[in-house]
Amino acid sequence: MGRWEPDARGRLAKSAMALYAEQGFDRTTVAEIAARAGLTERTFFRHFADKREVLFYGMEMLRDLLMRAVADAPPSATALDAVGAAFAAAGAVLQENPERVRLRDAIVSANAELRERELIKFAALASAVAGALRERGVREPAASLAAETGVAVFKIAFARWVSEPGEADLPGIIRESMRELRGMLTDRLAGAGVQPSARQDGAGIL
Repeated sequence: MGRWEPDARGRLAKSAMALYAEQGFDRTTVAEIAARAGLTERTFFRHFADKREVLFYGMEMLRDLLMRAVADAPPSATALDAVGAAFAAAGAVLQENPERVRLRDAIVSANAELRERELIKFAALASAVAGALRERGVREPAASLAAETGVAVFKIAFARWVSEPGEADLPGIIRESMRELRGMLTDRLAGAGVQPSARQDGAGIL
């Protein structure tokens, strides 16, 4: 079949995921992925740099979504408000296809190289979100702290969602986790005798 076949990217990704689940990531070759999709290896490399990128190409779309959500947050939103809303929006997109997302997580979690690549991708997401916060006027280190906090909360909420197959509300878990974090920060400040402030330099974390 030629490279002009419709939805070649989607077919290749579906074939790769099935093979990774059946025989493992390391044992799967690009030739096998292309053959199962009914396409050529040349077509595979037109869509993906390597077989790892089948699992990570969506990170760019996720990054763009997060940056737009931070930019679109109301002017009155704090840094954590903006970040929390952004990651909740990302969660809503991910839960549209929960079976694939959970399968991908299982494949990545089973491979040390893929886990390391996932950490690199999350670091890039945090950097992008911090940049979007700076565009909103959030100063450093508050922008980076809020972005890294958002990533940490997302990862914890995502792990909970993955471990509970019957749980469909990933955005809700993310929002709940952000509320719990905010409560912990408020309690810590109160215990230290500090009055929590809603803003800091016009765009504070709390």
